[in-house]
Amino acid sequence: MNKQSPFTLSACAEMLWRDKPIEWRCAKLKDLGFEVGLWNWPQHDLAKLEKSGAKFSIMNGFLRGGLADDEGAAELIKTARETVQVAKRLNVARLNLLGTVLGDRGLPTQPVEVVTGAMWLKARDTLCRIVELAEQENVTFTLENLNLLVDHPGVPFAGAEDTLALVSSINHPRLRLNLDLYHVQIGQGNLIEMCKRCLPWIGEIQVADVPGRMEPGTGEINYSGVARALLGMGYKGPVCMEAYASGDPLQALESFRQVFTP
Repeated sequence: MNKQSPFTLSACAEMLWRDKPIEWRCAKLKDLGFEVGLWNWPQHDLAKLEKSGAKFSIMNGFLRGGLADDEGAAELIKTARETVQVAKRLNVARLNLLGTVLGDRGLPTQPVEVVTGAMWLKARDTLCRIVELAEQENVTFTLENLNLLVDHPGVPFAGAEDTLALVSSINHPRLRLNLDLYHVQIGQGNLIEMCKRCLPWIGEIQVADVPGRMEPGTGEINYSGVARALLGMGYKGPVCMEAYASGDPLQALESFRQVFTP
């Protein structure tokens, strides 16, 4: 009998079987025993996603705007309200936020060179408003860290230290961290220590190896060690493979499952 992972495992549907319809990918992940992460719900037919029978772990929680200015915050809250209704329809567990909206190639539509003190205060205020929305609607939002060096230059509040500072200062169960270890590795490394520091506020952990953003075991990160450390800390929550497959997606998913079944 196969050993059961102590974590709830999921995978990003948009990054696997990219020649197949999204509903096919979601149904396939469900059949393989994985929950499903989504990047961009407006690009998909919601009725087909419902029919897939998949359980959705996380999806994008807003469509436009950002945390750090009045106009951006108003747009972020407005589109988050719209997204909440979709999340309820699909029964999505977590709605993901970023410092600002991303455009082509993962680049911010409004890049920021310097994050000021006033922007920090505004970002915290925006997230407090998100918490109010989350309480009203009985949903949970997460704030994800990114990396500035390779994938997302110009995104404000991108570092894991930044997202931790914001989420921990609000310290509310409706706002958690989406701790992306691929981005942490590029930005600063020291993954296990960062997991320890973030542990009280983690809503989901996302993984991919470095370099290449492919499944665990293809790069420099000792994900087996990370998995054992997470278990030792008492974390048994969601872990999502937000990664491309280096070859056959089935083999990539099985490698991911094995690594996170310590």
